[in-house]
Amino acid sequence: MGNTYHIRTLCSLTVRKRLHPFRTFHPIISHLFLIRDWADGVIALWIVGFIGALIVGVNLHYHKIVKNEYYGYPQEWFPSVSATIGDRYPERSVFQLCIALTSGPRFLLVLLWYFLTSRPGSSLPKFVASVGIMRTFLCGGWVYITSTDDHDWHDIFMISYLVLTLPWTLGCLATSPVNAKAIRYRKILAGLFFGTLVPLIYYFIQHKVHKVPGAYTIYAFFEWSLILYDVGFDAVTALDFEGFELRLVDTKSFSKGNSQLADVYAEELKKEKRPLAQEFTTAFSWAAMIDTLSDLYLGFAFWSILTSLGVVVWYFPLWHMGISGYEIAILATISPYLLCNVSVRRAVFSNLPMVYIGSLTTLVAFFIVIPEVRLFLTTTGLFFACLAWATNFSLESTSSRFDVKTSAFSLGLIMSSVAKFANHTNNPIWPLMNSENGGWNKIGLLFAVLSIARTHFRRPVAPAVDTTMYSGRDGSQYLAAIGFGGLLFALHSLLSDSSTMITWVWDGYPVKGPLAVPHGAYTIIAMGAGFLISLVKQELATSPLFFIVGCIGAAFLQSFHGWWGYYGALILTVYLMAITPSFIQSCARYPPGATFGTGFMVYNVLVLAHVWVVAYAFVPGGFLLRERTWLVMTIMMAFIGVGLSVIISNNGTGQPAKPKGDFVGTKRASRSYFVYALAGLELLAISIAYLRFPRYDYKPYHEKEKMVTAGIWTVHFALDNDMWSSERRMRDLIREMELDVVGLLESDLQRIIMGNRDMTQFLAEDLGMYADFGPGPNKHTWGAALLSKFPIVNSTHHLLPSPVGELAPAILATLDMYGTMVDVLVFHSGQEEDEEDRRLQSLGISKLMGDSPRPLVLLSYLVTNPKEGNYNTYVSEQSGMKDIDETDWDRWCEYILYKGLHRVGYARVSRSSITDTELQVGKFIIDGKESSEEQIEESEVPEGYRFPAQFNGEGVRGHQYHVFDKPRYFV
Repeated sequence: MGNTYHIRTLCSLTVRKRLHPFRTFHPIISHLFLIRDWADGVIALWIVGFIGALIVGVNLHYHKIVKNEYYGYPQEWFPSVSATIGDRYPERSVFQLCIALTSGPRFLLVLLWYFLTSRPGSSLPKFVASVGIMRTFLCGGWVYITSTDDHDWHDIFMISYLVLTLPWTLGCLATSPVNAKAIRYRKILAGLFFGTLVPLIYYFIQHKVHKVPGAYTIYAFFEWSLILYDVGFDAVTALDFEGFELRLVDTKSFSKGNSQLADVYAEELKKEKRPLAQEFTTAFSWAAMIDTLSDLYLGFAFWSILTSLGVVVWYFPLWHMGISGYEIAILATISPYLLCNVSVRRAVFSNLPMVYIGSLTTLVAFFIVIPEVRLFLTTTGLFFACLAWATNFSLESTSSRFDVKTSAFSLGLIMSSVAKFANHTNNPIWPLMNSENGGWNKIGLLFAVLSIARTHFRRPVAPAVDTTMYSGRDGSQYLAAIGFGGLLFALHSLLSDSSTMITWVWDGYPVKGPLAVPHGAYTIIAMGAGFLISLVKQELATSPLFFIVGCIGAAFLQSFHGWWGYYGALILTVYLMAITPSFIQSCARYPPGATFGTGFMVYNVLVLAHVWVVAYAFVPGGFLLRERTWLVMTIMMAFIGVGLSVIISNNGTGQPAKPKGDFVGTKRASRSYFVYALAGLELLAISIAYLRFPRYDYKPYHEKEKMVTAGIWTVHFALDNDMWSSERRMRDLIREMELDVVGLLESDLQRIIMGNRDMTQFLAEDLGMYADFGPGPNKHTWGAALLSKFPIVNSTHHLLPSPVGELAPAILATLDMYGTMVDVLVFHSGQEEDEEDRRLQSLGISKLMGDSPRPLVLLSYLVTNPKEGNYNTYVSEQSGMKDIDETDWDRWCEYILYKGLHRVGYARVSRSSITDTELQVGKFIIDGKESSEEQIEESEVPEGYRFPAQFNGEGVRGHQYHVFDKPRYFV
């Protein structure tokens, strides 16, 4: 039925089809006009605002508005939207005046759309209307706060407007009346709008990162096309308003004798319009949405707990430099084996909410300072979490909530990845986080408690289930478990952080592939695509052909760098997320104890293999997997293939039985709400990518003096002595020491045992520095990274000879320092026990330094005494290098060497409790002069050349100049 709205007021206003504005005038003030004409006028005024500003700007300030921070005319010859509407008067005023005239009609447009689409029992039109109102306010934000007024707030309003465009677009499509022409136009324009975002982002990166001439002009064309598509989408509304009637009736005038007009209105009231067909037929329910969010948050909590154990366990062998015994904690994941016992199974099935509460011990661990206690609490929480989810999958296997649980499991991983993306790869509710280093532990714990209460205490617990309900006791349960274990390992090792696979394919500067920001959002989008496939096309997800596609993706990820390797990563991502529900469903057919317990055991074996490939020098039998990530990847995909064979062999019976009943409130739960949640997470990821996009406008601390302050620091995988994440404490010391260049060693955290983290993201963004992650995690090193205030013109990654011991990583980077090309070499030598390795490595590094034609600084970890052994290979005629201070005899690991630079200062700064190694710092001037050996007092040094005075004496926060108590200065 059509919608006719009657509003009684002091005047009579009728809006009708085929009547033009003010076509008639009635003594009772009755105005008749056509809504379509009015809507067309609003849209036209919008277009006039943009086009008018463009015409005025091109005529008055052409060269100014086409110029950006890198290039002007003729390289750039077409202005961006922001430059056109916000940079200059009077074009800015032309635009703002037109937009002001459309502000009221825009609100009215949203109101009329709500009247047109509202229907009893559905709150979706209200949601769409609220989004439309918010978009209108945000539009005013970026229109009247221009980029020249406040760049940050202009961007915030703009990105928020674009983010809300997705729910507005989907909402309008979902609530559209039956109008084939209008729906077709909306789909075309929406597709063009979102499709244009891909090349838009690509050319923005070409401009911002690669500084390609002319890229910003191409970007501008895509930006202007977005405006046209956005305005055009709203303009289609005029087609729907053709048959819409709105009446405002003056009842007082009717009572005074206007019976003829009143009779006309009364007759019109009896007419019914055409019915409205909705693409979403189910009424939206906030209660069901809250149920969904509760389930989703419990999925997020599970992945947060699972991913936290590795890094908490790793703390102990890290400090023991070998097997500590605490590694036994990883067996907490096999708690589902307890379900093999009938009594335990019945007790757990009957008290599932209490098992979930037990998992919260991980989330309360942050209250405790003692590392051993935190490990115990984390292990206990994971023990209960694995038990709870194995139980849940089994309990719900014959209920309509099974799809909800598998969706929550998958989407919880996406939420975990988004949370880490927002928090620079740290999960804010991990037990190594707290309020001082970026943690949101208390809020995370509160949400977990509320989610458990909402999900489990509001409905009766299902009766205990006996094993007789399960089918498939022919041994195939163990094959299904192998598949589940391989899949769980793949999800954890590759997808628990959006930047992990990007570091796999990273190959230095110039950039030839994806960046953690913004391309981490691509990984999250691919995860969402796989999740959607799992909802609507499970038969595709479990087809042999799709498995082959997934294997090809894994092979590309393993074999290629740059974009080709990342394309393989995205394919593998879609595949893994698509098969997740089917693999869980396959396991849920069988007795939960043996099946999920074995699945988690297989996962543990793969985790150990994942560690052994890099820790081979410290573990028994390490030579078997030394540097064989390809073998672990192959086994992982083979295990997934085994699990897939079970599903295929069952010929569809691998799916759980059809639901036999519902628990209380289950009927409201729908997988469609997970699609809403997914859309929200994807929008959040895109927003985070935009807000975190680096500006690349970094400046060194002593530009006037043309000074470079360089440091070397071994940072122990960003874990401090008390097992807290240490990035913020590192940031404070680097900033206060005014380091322009710093080499970080033991910096590769992209493994399960380090939490799949990347410390360089936070440090680079917060300090305003370029970052080179160094050799990726598939290169089997402990990591070497470089941060620089100066642009990194080129960088290459090297693995030095290591026939016996651990691999030695190196980064050789060319930096543009005040117009002079200077090489910086960051290097970590092998361990003390392997003398031949270190000799070969010293020869390799010496050759790299000797072959460099430019000034060079070595920031290194050499494992040698000064003027002994391999030291004389590093400091030699072949290398051309000098020691920053030959008189400093108290060194073993960290050294700073240089050539072709003017050395002016050297300092050693104590570590406090951040790590086990000090920070060494050197100051150099880019002036072409050679350094002398004469040492001078600080009073003889110009103030701009001195090290910060706050670290003299007792220093601050446990950091002070030590060994020789104060910095040393040279002529």
